[in-house]
Amino acid sequence: MSAGAQDGTHPRPQLLRPDHQALDRECGFAYDDHDEGLDEHWHDRAEVFTRRIRLPFAPESPASGIGDTGYHPVVWYRIEVTADDLAASGLGRQGDTLLLHFGAVDHTADVWFDGVHVGRHEGGQTPFTVPVTHAVDAGSATHVVVIRAEDDPHDLTVPRGKQDWLPEPHAIWYHRTTGIWRTVWLEAVPRLHVTDLAWSTDLTVGTVRLELELNRRPARPVEVDVELTHDGEPVARHRLTVEADRADAVITVPALANGQGQRRLLWSPDHPALVDAVVTVTDSGTAVDTVTSYLGLRSVGLAHGRFLLNDRPVVMRSVLEQGYWPTSHFTAPDLDALRAEVELIRSLGFNAARIHQKVEDPRFLYWCDRLGLMIWGETAAAYAFNATAVRRLTHEWADLVRRDRSHPCVVTWVPLNESWGIHQVAHDPAQQAFASGLARLTRALDPTRPVLSNDGWEHTDSDLWTFHDYEASGDVLRERYSDPARLREMLGGIGPTGHRMLLAGAADGEPRPVMVTEFGGISFATGATVDGAWGYSGAEDEDDFRRRFEAVVSAVRESPHLSGFCYTQLTDTRQEINGICDENRKPKIPAEDVAAIVRGERP
Repeated sequence: MSAGAQDGTHPRPQLLRPDHQALDRECGFAYDDHDEGLDEHWHDRAEVFTRRIRLPFAPESPASGIGDTGYHPVVWYRIEVTADDLAASGLGRQGDTLLLHFGAVDHTADVWFDGVHVGRHEGGQTPFTVPVTHAVDAGSATHVVVIRAEDDPHDLTVPRGKQDWLPEPHAIWYHRTTGIWRTVWLEAVPRLHVTDLAWSTDLTVGTVRLELELNRRPARPVEVDVELTHDGEPVARHRLTVEADRADAVITVPALANGQGQRRLLWSPDHPALVDAVVTVTDSGTAVDTVTSYLGLRSVGLAHGRFLLNDRPVVMRSVLEQGYWPTSHFTAPDLDALRAEVELIRSLGFNAARIHQKVEDPRFLYWCDRLGLMIWGETAAAYAFNATAVRRLTHEWADLVRRDRSHPCVVTWVPLNESWGIHQVAHDPAQQAFASGLARLTRALDPTRPVLSNDGWEHTDSDLWTFHDYEASGDVLRERYSDPARLREMLGGIGPTGHRMLLAGAADGEPRPVMVTEFGGISFATGATVDGAWGYSGAEDEDDFRRRFEAVVSAVRESPHLSGFCYTQLTDTRQEINGICDENRKPKIPAEDVAAIVRGERP
């Protein structure tokens, strides 16, 4: 299926087969507050699942049908799978190997299929897959998937982002997310099949690199054919012989050698061109697996203190996006909401978004790819610093970079934010080593994008130097970021929040592009609010909000020394009422006025 033909519903938009079956439905649910389910074999006891929950929503959310925000560190699910579900997954037609996929389960999951334990996974934001063919009870008309999820709200070594550990949300933290919070789906595949594809582009030599992974080493060498097209027209073809479970291919794209031909193929927010890919695995002349994918031909770079897209300077007009909805929390209320979110951001004049303290659904990234929105990829933070926290965050972050590295919309990686989890990084060599190590690990996994070692302040090894600055006065912001001497002074010493900006060694080499990646935060309530509602500064009415918004945005936008900005934030998020829009995505001033201010046009 071509990228343009997708409807945004496939849970893995860059590795598709024709058939799959979502299990997002009402199913059995049980709390296990005394953690007795394992000893009492709940995976074999249907009678304990006395509640019903609607997947894929977390039990804390109203959309789940549960809406219980109390402490429940262990939860269980029981999903019934019918013969129709197996048929819809493509079993017997697309392949005879049945896979059970999970978009995300927070934080640790054990999975049973028809009473057989089929897998365990740790990592609350990362997808995982378990093969279940061997466990299918052929004599049963209805099959059963049971999941046990554990997420201790008091364990600060778990990457939790803005999930609150206190009984009720406070300050910048929100309700917890326990258990399943992304799609669950079945897919039948051939015995030998593709498990992962990764795409990257080298515009300097006009090539595309494909990293291919199979589920196992083939019994004999197989052929892999790659066909790239754009708008139905051939772009490149390539064949490679594969003898192992992993292979790389460098594919020459002739059109990239031609300036005129190149222009129509390059991805950018103003021209989000996507190249379709078909990858076919052939064994002894027979096609055994065919998958479709897509990629974007583009480069990201830094030069002369500027952020470059396709080797041209681009100013990042970003907005902070927390991806939180009042009824469904960190899960979008429906799949249409993911496209609508991207369209909303674009309509407000932004060309980029910083996904804050979570990892978004791949289907959101699909719409960013297709509609043209640059993304800063971030992860949820842990709040402790010890060996367990380091292991957990490193493992989860590596999996997330692997998951999203082929999306052309992702232009920057942010593994750490505001020293969360490394609160003594200015003085502790171990925490400095962790921040620098994460940045270097990210570059090893993906050398094609810039990386921030710590967004906002206390940079150890960042490719960009970024400030967080919630000064309410536009005049003060303009003085700070328009005066090169003042800017150098802040970078070399204490930043506007009282933190050191660059730690030892961070300024080695050429100057980096500078951005203000959090600012604004102007609170303005257009409806009822929860207790403790707040913002970094406040507006009295719509006209006051417009004046304040224009003052701070124009101050950073007009600075010749900044390569971009990120306004806080897109929407109100529970007690944070500092959104451009309310929690239901309605702009507080006309969208065209916001867009004119963001772009530097008169509203």
